[in-house]
Amino acid sequence: QAQLVESGGGLVQPGGSLRLSCTDSGGTRTHLVMAWFRQTPATEREFVAAHRLGGGSNYYGDSVKGRFTISRDTALRTVYLQMNDLKPEDTAVYYCAAAGQYVGSRSLDYDYWGQGTQVTVSS
Repeated sequence: QAQLVESGGGLVQPGGSLRLSCTDSGGTRTHLVMAWFRQTPATEREFVAAHRLGGGSNYYGDSVKGRFTISRDTALRTVYLQMNDLKPEDTAVYYCAAAGQYVGSRSLDYDYWGQGTQVTVSS
């Protein structure tokens, strides 16, 4: 069973950058799909990005295309989210998620979740 632990959140000024990490420290299974979502108290969980092994395809939500990059190190069982040109509307709790086979943009498409890491973009 996956145990996903996020890190790297914090406070950053608009236009700045952060890199989030998510490590799967539970079990030995390699999940084909790893993804990032985000959520604020006022919104539903929003798809940010996903990476699927076996082709290395990346997928992004419209609001982050061109600014965020997802990458993965399977040896370290870690997925990263490089966030550049951050905006105040990027402020949210960011969650890491894992799925067995298919890339989806809905929360219910994913089987395992981390506890989340707060990202705050403010001057």
